[in-house]
Amino acid sequence: MKIAIAGAGYVGLSNAVLLARHHDVTVIDIVAAKIDQIRQGHSPVPEPDIDACLAAGDLNLTATLDPDLAYRNADFVIIATPTDYDPEMNAFNTRSVEAVIAAVVAVQPTAVIIIKSTVPVGYTESTRRRLGLSNLIFSPEFLREGQALHDNLHPSRIIVGEQSERGRIFAEMLAAGAIKQDVPILLTSSTAAEAIKLFANSYLAMRIAFFNELDSFAEIRDLDPRSIIEGIGLDPRIGSHYNNPSFGYGGYCLPKDTKQLRASFADVPNNIITAVIESNRTRKDHIAGMILRRCPQTVGIYRLTMKKNSADFRQSAILGIMKRITDRGVTVIVYEPNLSDKTYADASVVRDLAAFKAQSDVIVANRLAGELMDVREKVYTRDLFSRD
Repeated sequence: MKIAIAGAGYVGLSNAVLLARHHDVTVIDIVAAKIDQIRQGHSPVPEPDIDACLAAGDLNLTATLDPDLAYRNADFVIIATPTDYDPEMNAFNTRSVEAVIAAVVAVQPTAVIIIKSTVPVGYTESTRRRLGLSNLIFSPEFLREGQALHDNLHPSRIIVGEQSERGRIFAEMLAAGAIKQDVPILLTSSTAAEAIKLFANSYLAMRIAFFNELDSFAEIRDLDPRSIIEGIGLDPRIGSHYNNPSFGYGGYCLPKDTKQLRASFADVPNNIITAVIESNRTRKDHIAGMILRRCPQTVGIYRLTMKKNSADFRQSAILGIMKRITDRGVTVIVYEPNLSDKTYADASVVRDLAAFKAQSDVIVANRLAGELMDVREKVYTRDLFSRD
């Protein structure tokens, strides 16, 4: 099959590497620097597994800025462009998706277009009707930044939003590229697939919010949160996974997906999704308050990233905590190796780790690292299990 993938981010590149093992894949992006990096065998996103596969050079993969070259003769086009939540629209901004659809229709109108960008519930069906398209399908991705290729090679499930032969073919293409065997495949409607994506991420956000509120309770009551979490996790209905407290859920997906799902509930009775969003805000208030209780003159922020093997600061929970601290007049400095600027969010960037430790009265770390153990008495963290 000839496959074009629009978007050279985590989703686009991980799918490109997966499919280029058995198919002719072309990646297209509007950022020339990303295309240049791919052509040179380097990943434009910081993920070691993708970087290693591109460097090996044994994939049937090309990269281009040219829509005609990318889409001409394509059997499938995968859209993996950003859809940020727009608070003024109270919805995802889907303009990048629509731009790709228009470009594909102009060049190769018979190609099957697969949307992997996250979109509102009902978007694919309404776009089909509005544009008079019969070849538009939604297929959600369930990937983690920094481990996107691993998650594509070992998928928990493959979901395609069309019960058809072409839907089955696309699902089997993804399964054939995976290392994991006997991957569960679900063919459903695109609207149901869109709901699966948003509800799945909102459930994860809800689980994070639950364990964070448990941790806040334990911290205020001077209890051992680890033993409480371990105790309730022994119930097999709850389990001991995805239970490590943090400063709040953040990153690119969970904040925007919960807000989009809340917007989709506009005419439906609901309480939970709004409560999850509010709980995340309350958690940041609590964390900032606990830091300020130590009466620091200078607070050091150790890393802005939310996850290991990621350089993405988008919607990082620590940013909200930084703002709460600076609003109280406390000096904030940042240690973040991925930053090249001298300042970030009204905080000075300190590149020397030893100097950062010395200047900080309190060091705030969402995830504890070995290089902080020599100043452990300064560190404020809620990382109980040393994992994401």
